[in-house]
Amino acid sequence: MARLKGHIFNVIEDLCYGCGACIGLCPVSVLDLENQIAVVDEENCTHCKLCIPSCPVFALELKVVNNE
Repeated sequence: MARLKGHIFNVIEDLCYGCGACIGLCPVSVLDLENQIAVVDEENCTHCKLCIPSCPVFALELKVVNNE
């Protein structure tokens, strides 16, 4: 799957409580837990979005970045 140009994968740390539901769904294993917070290896994330609906507190998002 191609990455979405102009986007980054973001974990909203104030919402994430480290349940790990997202980790097992990542087909490229770029999600992990650090200090009870999900973290992503953004450079290697494919932006497939498989993990996003798994989060019970909606802490995962693909965020538009401004490259100006």
